[in-house]
Amino acid sequence: MNIRECVNMRHSVRAYEDRPIDTKAAEDLKVMIQQCNREGDMHFQLIQDEPKAFSSLLAKYGKFSNVKNYIAVVGMKRDDLDEKAGYYGEKLVIRCVQHGLSTCWVGGTYKKVKEAIDVGHDEKIVAVIAIGYGRTTGASRKSKKPEDVFDGKSSRISSYEDTPEWFKKGVEMALLAPTAMNQQKFTFAISGDRIKIKPGFGPFTKLDAGIVKYHFEIGSSPKEFVWA
Repeated sequence: MNIRECVNMRHSVRAYEDRPIDTKAAEDLKVMIQQCNREGDMHFQLIQDEPKAFSSLLAKYGKFSNVKNYIAVVGMKRDDLDEKAGYYGEKLVIRCVQHGLSTCWVGGTYKKVKEAIDVGHDEKIVAVIAIGYGRTTGASRKSKKPEDVFDGKSSRISSYEDTPEWFKKGVEMALLAPTAMNQQKFTFAISGDRIKIKPGFGPFTKLDAGIVKYHFEIGSSPKEFVWA
């Protein structure tokens, strides 16, 4: 299964089967987490067989069930933390899909279990990513149209229809990215080979921007461009 197929297959899942993650899949995720931590200067952690984080009434209200495995999205407090967290966290989400695992980004309906997650004094937990074998494969949600997230005023090209094909493919893939409350609060601008993403206002929009950036890169590949 190639990475584009994984993006198309990925849907958020909140209910999981009561079984552990395959050992080989878990070991591969640990290796990739180490890579992401080095590249992004993060402190992601794979937490296994830990049911407390999703045992609260708030988690049940969010319709989470049997969540015992998750990735703790942790990093040093800094200006670009949320965006880095989203970018590298979504890399891990897509790797989970390659292993036949379901996922769900979770921003607030979980409990921070101190004995399970290592958080330094200069670090914070941005979110967690629930992972496991979903009871369902999830479902597609309503999405904006590509022209809805194109910023013609900040681009050298005023019409989305006139943008290059690689840019269109990037935007289309970006619209498949998970965002907070599925609100897709972001826009793209293009100036030659320079691409700018502008997050909207509201909770987790910077985290969303990082997730969306990774999706755009997948869609626009192998075109080389620069994030402005």
